[in-house]
Amino acid sequence: MVNQGRDLLGGKIPVTVITGFLGSGKTTLISNLVKHPNMNRVAVVINEVGEIGIDHDLVSVASENMTLLANGCICCSVRTDMQETLRELFAQRQVGEVFDFDRVMIETTGLADPAPVLQTLVSDTLLEARYRLDGVITLVDAVNAQDQLFAMEESQKQVALADRLLVTKSDLTTPEMLDQLKQDLARINPSADIFTVLNGQANPEDLIGLGLGSSRINAQTFHFIQGIDLLSKSPEGGKYLAGVLPRAHSSIKTLSLRFKVPFTWEAFSSALELLAKLRGPDLLRVKGILNVQGDPLVVQGVQHIFHNPVKLERWPSDDHNTRLVFITRNIDLVMIEQLFNAVSLLTERSC
Repeated sequence: MVNQGRDLLGGKIPVTVITGFLGSGKTTLISNLVKHPNMNRVAVVINEVGEIGIDHDLVSVASENMTLLANGCICCSVRTDMQETLRELFAQRQVGEVFDFDRVMIETTGLADPAPVLQTLVSDTLLEARYRLDGVITLVDAVNAQDQLFAMEESQKQVALADRLLVTKSDLTTPEMLDQLKQDLARINPSADIFTVLNGQANPEDLIGLGLGSSRINAQTFHFIQGIDLLSKSPEGGKYLAGVLPRAHSSIKTLSLRFKVPFTWEAFSSALELLAKLRGPDLLRVKGILNVQGDPLVVQGVQHIFHNPVKLERWPSDDHNTRLVFITRNIDLVMIEQLFNAVSLLTERSC
């Protein structure tokens, strides 16, 4: 059941996941980010096979897998699994063995599926109480992306799960190829903003605050919902809208739905649980703002694991319709549309 009286996200440490295929520039980006004066209280978690190019900033080794940097950041390597690393990091913060960091950035390996990292933040009770997902940043190599997206499922999934896409090495390709790449990325993930970065130079403000930061209406909440709004506008003002965009890579598709009739939480959650149980591995990401008996409720999930729904203090606009976005792989989108359309119809008739 939804906790109606408590801010479920306030006070948690925001986590930014940085992913991208091999050679896309993740380490270069992070190396520049941790040198920025506004990023001096960040814990950077990298995989044991990664190498972060900031040797000149090293101060001391705090433990076998942890290094303190001159600007106050922590660089922590994953030696066992992500859960243990994040637990250890928070425990050391609590007892004062490391400084009071206010953000975590996780760099995945180039071949990694980012979904398990996102699921870890939700499925582990201790981590879920301390951390919250702030956003997924996916770097895309402008020179090699077309071949990678065509041949590598991991690359497609990294793009599909992103809240923001950063295109790197744009200076090494033609304007025509760059424009085509951006169109392909938008087809795979229409809700993600696409930025171009050179040599890892990015404004930290463009990479944080991408998720739902609090049940209070703030900039993060607006940004989170903006991607939903862009896909679920119905020019006809109809009961719902299914927006299936043409795909260069047909296995990953996006569906947006809109409903005027309020749901009950029991009916909606039952339908979502059924879908996740039947097709969880292919339900790449779900975002939505629901009208639950008049109240705005935000839901988000990755595959079969969903965050606790968050009740907003008020609607962010005059639009009180339910808006849902599904990014899927090899799922018949008509099935999803029919499932939630049936739930909406049953709810309407029961009122």
